Amino acid sequence: MNKNIDELLLRIHELQDELEAEYCRTRDEWMQKKQALADEFLRQQRRYKTGLFRYLRHSRILVLLTAPLIYLGWIPFLLMDVFVSVYQTICFPIYRIPKVRRSEYMIFDRQDLPYLNIIEKFNCFYCSYGNGVAAYTREVAARTEQYWCPIKHARRMKAAHEYYPDFFDYGDAEAFQQGLERLRRQTEKQIHTKDKESTNE
Repeated sequence: MNKNIDELLLRIHELQDELEAEYCRTRDEWMQKKQALADEFLRQQRRYKTGLFRYLRHSRILVLLTAPLIYLGWIPFLLMDVFVSVYQTICFPIYRIPKVRRSEYMIFDRQDLPYLNIIEKFNCFYCSYGNGVAAYTREVAARTEQYWCPIKHARRMKAAHEYYPDFFDYGDAEAFQQGLERLRRQTEKQIHTKDKESTNE
């Protein structure tokens, strides 16, 4: 009886060793295939890369001449970024407005694409920063407007921010006076919930 149990236990251990060896072999094969596919994908992506000299040679002269004007945008973008960050750091806690997470608007990943040359990578970085600052500023401004002046305009506004539909109707003085504090508290809760959901994603 004990001999049979010992034999079974030995056989189980042998099967476990075989299973482990097979798992390691399969995992190694999969990793090699994965790496081969990644290398092939990289090669295919690099085929579409335009060399720097060719890129400049094929650019229109007016595009090259206006490039410095575009890049001067760094100055106002940087100043806006600093101002908005300082403003919300000082004022939002006083107003009890949840702060905007700047990092959610600054996404820099396109420079890793292998089919872009150095100028294209820089342009992508610059566009990411400029649009990130604009979106970040818009969110800070929207939360500020919601706190201080949540009144809809008399005319239809294009591309209104997400808080705008909850604003009070233009000319409705009673609703504004009676509902301002309630709206502030309601929006504060909504923002906290949205920020928590964004953190958990």
